[in-house]
Amino acid sequence: MRSAPAAALLLALVTGSSCGRREPEPAPLDTRNETCASCRMPVSDARLASQVVAPGELPRFFDDLGCLFSFVKGGRASAGAAAFVADHRTKQWVRADRAIYTRVPGLETPMSSHLLAHADAASRAQDQDARGGTPVAAGELFGPTGPPSGAGR
Repeated sequence: MRSAPAAALLLALVTGSSCGRREPEPAPLDTRNETCASCRMPVSDARLASQVVAPGELPRFFDDLGCLFSFVKGGRASAGAAAFVADHRTKQWVRADRAIYTRVPGLETPMSSHLLAHADAASRAQDQDARGGTPVAAGELFGPTGPPSGAGR
């Protein structure tokens, strides 16, 4: 009878350690209650949002891509963290290292970065707000190490 609790504990430890190796996934955004981890403003527009998710930590949301880039460039992302950005057109989460970025000088964003993210060129082409914008390389935005991409970083 005593072996059942020990087996349950062993199973929990094995399951927990294997879960720790999974790549982080984006968390749902509550635009009524989340505040930016950088500037503390409300994250009220899901089309401009981004997040950093790390194992064992609460997700950190950002209201403007500029806030995310400052956070990452400042070396504040934990080991094993992954960054996600919202596709401006669809509001779907995209891994930041797979997204494409556009600077649109006439577009207002919460912290005036004037930056948008999209899952791919097709989504950007369908987004009226991205028209007339200039593509920006992820390395220019995130710095030489690029965005955090999960367990492999």
